[in-house]
Amino acid sequence: MLIDTHTHLYSDKFSADREAVLQRAWDSGVGLALLPAIDRSTHEQMVALEAAHPERCLAMIGLHPVSVGGDYEAELAEVRRRLEERRWVAIGEIGMDLYWDKTYREQQADAFLRQCRWAVEFDLPISIHAREAIDELLDLIAGFDDKRLRGVFHCFTGTVDQARRVIDLGFYLGMGGVLTFKNGGLEPVVKNVRRDRVLLETDSPYLAPTPHRGKRNETAYLPRVAEKLAACWELPLEEVARITTANARQLFELDRFAETMPD
Repeated sequence: MLIDTHTHLYSDKFSADREAVLQRAWDSGVGLALLPAIDRSTHEQMVALEAAHPERCLAMIGLHPVSVGGDYEAELAEVRRRLEERRWVAIGEIGMDLYWDKTYREQQADAFLRQCRWAVEFDLPISIHAREAIDELLDLIAGFDDKRLRGVFHCFTGTVDQARRVIDLGFYLGMGGVLTFKNGGLEPVVKNVRRDRVLLETDSPYLAPTPHRGKRNETAYLPRVAEKLAACWELPLEEVARITTANARQLFELDRFAETMPD
């Protein structure tokens, strides 16, 4: 079984054929999909999908950095309310995004650290969005200085040195479609880091792997990422599936959800 540790299957981009997309995912060998939150505008869609497929989908809750703006206090209040309401698989996706706009840089950092504190309080891992902000987030985590904080740098696109720092801080690396890109630059990373710290993801509907690059991504394409990782590690695909699934179970403590998970 493969686990897609980061997929927005509740996105409007799947509105026309969501059930077919889900069926293709299960048919491809993906047994579980973890759903990262964005903001209040999509929470209900995410929770509805989880409720419709509790044996296959587990939701996170959190505030995406791109959604951090002038009303971020209200957004954070909603995250906090929902954290107190039920059990989630993680807090995410949270972090910083300095690619498009740096206007709310300080607010993004504040939102990230507050959600890190909640992760420790509720004993949950975090899923980190780190676009053009890997070093900034590593510094924030180092300054946070609490070994109970754990999680994954989703869609990791950094260097070998940055990857090693991520792992040294107790975090995991999420590998998706970029690993399959000809000039993605991630082969040296996966060849030079601990295999027990690598997770698979699609980030669908974004960043489709080769040969689907430029098209809508789907969780069903996760095996393409696994195949590339198998080539880099020089291991059978089945062994890569075993390792990455075990890693996901470890980080997200998926045995807590054993009554709804597939074998």
